[in-house]
Amino acid sequence: MGPQELVGTEVYDVQGEKLGKVGTVYINDASHQPEWVTVQTGLFGHKETFVPLAGASDSRDGLTVRWSKAKIKDAPRIDADGRLSERDSMGLYQYYDLPTQRSGSPRSQPRNRPRDETMTRSEERLNVGTERVESGRVRLRKHVVTEEQQVTVPVTHEEVRIERMPADGATAEIAEDEREVVLHAEKPVVGKETVPVEQVRLRSEQVTEQRKVRDKVRKEQIEVDDS
Repeated sequence: MGPQELVGTEVYDVQGEKLGKVGTVYINDASHQPEWVTVQTGLFGHKETFVPLAGASDSRDGLTVRWSKAKIKDAPRIDADGRLSERDSMGLYQYYDLPTQRSGSPRSQPRNRPRDETMTRSEERLNVGTERVESGRVRLRKHVVTEEQQVTVPVTHEEVRIERMPADGATAEIAEDEREVVLHAEKPVVGKETVPVEQVRLRSEQVTEQRKVRDKVRKEQIEVDDS
């Protein structure tokens, strides 16, 4: 099992009792092989406890070391800050009765950084504008319409009226006589003249009105399949 594969692995003591999970893997500077692991568990306080990988074996459940839980619990408390000092390293070798290594201080294996998998979600949006188009044409044209009008016109005419009066002072004479009186009358005379009545002007003006625009848009949705 490689150094990165060890991180997060369950650790069991020699009796098969669970200790915790591997927090950090320390490799040997000379051999570049895993030499120590730190175990993360509440039993050991805030500091991680160093456990040697010497004699450890892989199993289906995790990593089994050849030390007891009690032995590991009492191991020296050392900050897992990336590199063991020569003093701390010597102290661990002596505590676990391991042969002293002279190849330098063990250093931690960098942990894998989580990868960010980014997915872009897109959607369509309506871009609404206006376009000037010809909607119709209006033409002014005049034509002649004949209609019949009736107008009442007062007319005057003369009539003959016979008036009889006493003949006092008139000369008496027996003879034939004839008198003629011309009578006059008015009659309607129809004349026509063309006069301007009104002017019609054709002018266009802009009228703004509100219209609702409706259309279908597509958008993407992201689903998480954690199977």
